[in-house]
Formats: sequence, structure tokens, C-alpha cells
Amino acid sequence: MNESSKTAFLDRGDGVCKHFDEQSNLCRIYSERPLVCRVEEYYLANMSELISWDEFVHINVEICQHLQK
Repeated sequence: MNESSKTAFLDRGDGVCKHFDEQSNLCRIYSERPLVCRVEEYYLANMSELISWDEFVHINVEICQHLQK
């Protein structure tokens, strides 16, 4: 189950991106991936005026660690 409204359209129904290739562990649409998947570009477009890059990275690392549990 996806917890983010910004990425819900990518969820295949089990919390995993519908474009994730489990055989290769790679994104099948990497070169055309949406803005929300392009970390630096997303930050510049949406977050740079709200928080620092370091804080943005820290938050994303925490979220990744939480999701891996």
C-alpha cells in the first residue's frame, strides 16, 4: 500500500512501483521516469525553497530505511 499521494499512481498494489523489474532490480522506465522519481530535479522544483538539500536527503534516507524494515 502506497502512503504517498505523490507516488500512488506508480503503486502496483503492494507498495512496489509498477515499473520495477524484479529480475534486474532496475526501473523499466528510467529514462522517462516521472519528476517525483528524479530526486534532484524534484527537490529543485518543489522543495528547495522549503528545506536545505542536506535536510531533504536526510529525510529521504530515513524514509528508505523505514521502508526496508
